[in-house]
Amino acid sequence: MLLAKAKNENQARYIGNQTGGRVFLFMRTDDFQHVYRSYRKKNVRFVEEPRDEAFGQVVVFEDLYGNLWDLIREKKT
Repeated sequence: MLLAKAKNENQARYIGNQTGGRVFLFMRTDDFQHVYRSYRKKNVRFVEEPRDEAFGQVVVFEDLYGNLWDLIREKKT
């Protein structure tokens, strides 16, 4: 995945707020706990604790630019 850098001041104002504060990037994993622990060791900023949902397990984290991501492990059906 490649995230483009802002090319001017107008674009830079929207970094981290492209979607009004909503999550818009999703990362799926089969090994949720491993990825979660690895990211924590690397000081990734999580905005909540992992939680269980009907579809599986999820936690929201920020990338270096403030974009919100869901780390997701889907339930096997």
